[in-house]
Amino acid sequence: MRIFLVALLWAAACGRIGDIGQVPEFTSAETGNEVSAMANPGLPESVEILRAHDRSSLWSGSRQSLLGDRRADKRGDILTVVIEIDDKAEISNTSQRSRSGSESLGIPSFFGLPQRIDERLPEGAALAGAVSSESASTSSGNGSVRRNEKLTLRVAATVVDELSNGVLHIEGSQEVRVNYEIRELIVSGYVRPQDISRQNEITYDKIASARISYGGRGQISDVQQPRWGQQIADIVLPF
Repeated sequence: MRIFLVALLWAAACGRIGDIGQVPEFTSAETGNEVSAMANPGLPESVEILRAHDRSSLWSGSRQSLLGDRRADKRGDILTVVIEIDDKAEISNTSQRSRSGSESLGIPSFFGLPQRIDERLPEGAALAGAVSSESASTSSGNGSVRRNEKLTLRVAATVVDELSNGVLHIEGSQEVRVNYEIRELIVSGYVRPQDISRQNEITYDKIASARISYGGRGQISDVQQPRWGQQIADIVLPF
């Protein structure tokens, strides 16, 4: 058992030694769903035979024309996701409870029997005040929650799939490396084509099942995380 633990610690240490002095690597972009969707778009649109003057007209409805609709609407198209989160929540609860009670039981007279019994009881004992009890309880509690989140980001996302009802499944990722730290932004969800603006943008609040992740990895993030041994101890220890 000891040999197994030593080997496990050594393997974990060796895995981290290789990262010393090295910048964190980017995630490969060639294997993601975005590149696959752009490389393998959906079925081609039906091509209509246009006359020469129609192809040169400014009022043509095609995407290549001056007034054409360039919003993302099929697999492989790219659109911009605007993330502007400014949430603030404040909750405060106060509760207080108090209760008191008093009970007494005695038999001062019952056909003269209490007086006869009192003669046989120890000195100071009498049935006149046989039982007496008092109780009191008090409890109070206070709780408050305060949260303030603000995030403003823009990221390009790709249409990776189109559902049968026309809803678009989008995914987007962005990585920026500064020195030895990588900042990651990942967004995914489902959008309606009609919610995409003429500027080919959509806000995060119009994305269904939105999944937005903003974080980082590298030396700074690694230092901020507790060691895996401490995490195991926090789970195992009951106190």
